[in-house]
Amino acid sequence: MIGGLYAITPECADTENLVQLVRQALSGGARLVQYRNKGDDVALRHEQASELLALCRHFHVPLIINDDIRLADLTGADGVHLGKDDGGVREARLILGPDKIIGVSCYNDLQRALDAESHGANYVAFGSFFPSPTKPDATAAPLTLLHEAKQSLGIPVVAIGGITTDNVNSLIEAGTDAVAVISALFDSDDIGVAASRFAVLFEKSIHHTLH
Repeated sequence: MIGGLYAITPECADTENLVQLVRQALSGGARLVQYRNKGDDVALRHEQASELLALCRHFHVPLIINDDIRLADLTGADGVHLGKDDGGVREARLILGPDKIIGVSCYNDLQRALDAESHGANYVAFGSFFPSPTKPDATAAPLTLLHEAKQSLGIPVVAIGGITTDNVNSLIEAGTDAVAVISALFDSDDIGVAASRFAVLFEKSIHHTLH
């Protein structure tokens, strides 16, 4: 379930516009969507998450809520993604139940990923692998970490941070299951085309592995 292009939404106060942007990413081949909004407007966040969930259902793609276990629970989203200060996997599992997806940001820390897996996380994310316009001060993670993670973990691994179609191949070759992308997707002139480029690169690598 966790694989390929993982689209993370840009901050956008206009719900209708946000839904259109995400629709283009899904049409192009995004396999997961994470709703990320750091704003304080609870009503807006609930509205946007609900609209995006309906859209993702249409495309049979999971919607993950960034940071907010309560919002994931209220909207019936498919899961939650937890950063360092967003509560633990056990708490999220207790609230969301056994079938929801729980992802954990592990930055450049393999031990944090091992702990997350032992507590029942469904996937872990490492990064930033490249300088990120969204998080310029993000912790840097080396490519070797992906190799180590794939050998040590039994759950999918997601790479994040400054990923573009020009540099994604190195991550795919290092074994990442999915790449989480904001800027290279939503800042592009054609979101659908950008998404399909990522999707094609993943398909090529799967085809190559099978043969």
